[in-house]
Amino acid sequence: MVDQNIQKSADMLWDAWNTNKPTTPIRELLGETDVEAAYAVQEINTKRWLEQGRRLSGRKIGLTSKAVQTQLGVDQPDYGMLFSDMDIPDGEEISFATCHQPKVEAEIAFVMGKDMDDPDVTTTEVMASIEYALPAIEVVGSRVADWNIRITDTIADNASSGLYVLGQTPVKIGDFDPRLCGMVLFNRGEPVSVGAGAACLGSPINSTLWLARVMAKAGRPLKAGDVVLSGALGPMAAVTPGEVYEARIQGLGSVRAAFSAE
Repeated sequence: MVDQNIQKSADMLWDAWNTNKPTTPIRELLGETDVEAAYAVQEINTKRWLEQGRRLSGRKIGLTSKAVQTQLGVDQPDYGMLFSDMDIPDGEEISFATCHQPKVEAEIAFVMGKDMDDPDVTTTEVMASIEYALPAIEVVGSRVADWNIRITDTIADNASSGLYVLGQTPVKIGDFDPRLCGMVLFNRGEPVSVGAGAACLGSPINSTLWLARVMAKAGRPLKAGDVVLSGALGPMAAVTPGEVYEARIQGLGSVRAAFSAE
């Protein structure tokens, strides 16, 4: 039997997703540190979406910055589900009104070429399983009012996921340096976020290794064709309606997220 607070938390987030009206913090029901309960909430709504016909297209990794982990009082990243209807073509206009308090962050996306079913997978096996990399912008969002979140809030809320935009220039991982590649996120030609691969758990390969192991243990292993958003390369930037954000990542090219004017 599902714990009443877990079920109520799932229902609150479900309603917030469907009505676009943010809810109060979930930690008021789950507490601030019960990560297991927060993932149970996420799983309830994941099953609901799958039953509605949504299709998993990959996973996202959050909290890859040590500074953010410290801020939220955790010592590891978190994960959320990506669905195929979150995939927005490069440069296609995104309806600002349907986003949930959107912010953007630039990431390296890996597309898996093999299934990753082994919870003891190694670094070399992960690298051999990546088909190619792409520049990506994740449009993160929060169903919790005013982004008033702690770790249990964001995990329960599908790791504060929203949408994602992928570039269209696939690059093999041997043809660029995931750890040292620099990133700049621009708005109207001005940088709004700057970073590098090393900001992501030391390397986006490290975060992807963590994810592959955790998802295999959780019973939702990565599969061939899955997209992995490997974590932010720099700070999130708030979104202004009607604006375009362009991420340029050294060795990978660029990608754009364009938002409607309200």
